[in-house]
Amino acid sequence: MGSGAFTRTDTGLTLTVRLTPRGGRDAIEGTEQLSDGRAVIKARVRAVPEDGAANTALTRLLAKSLGVSASAVSLVSGHTARIKILTVAGDAAMLEARLAALIKHENRT
Repeated sequence: MGSGAFTRTDTGLTLTVRLTPRGGRDAIEGTEQLSDGRAVIKARVRAVPEDGAANTALTRLLAKSLGVSASAVSLVSGHTARIKILTVAGDAAMLEARLAALIKHENRT
């Protein structure tokens, strides 16, 4: 299952992401636990939170980081919020392994 910030589905993964727009760089920064106990993947993008630019940058960042096409990543909820739910279509085991390795690496640095 991984960090709790993502779960397997029949079609891939569902991710819970805390996005920081205008973050100075585009990066996945590991995971953190929110005050309500939920685990989230921390991400930041350079894009501003206007007209969906930050959401688009997030989907592209996740696609590139996971080695899938941008069309495989979909924003499900949180279009105007910092906490977002996204789905990534593809082989769930492969995606989970890639994401777990990415998060593990970022949590160490």
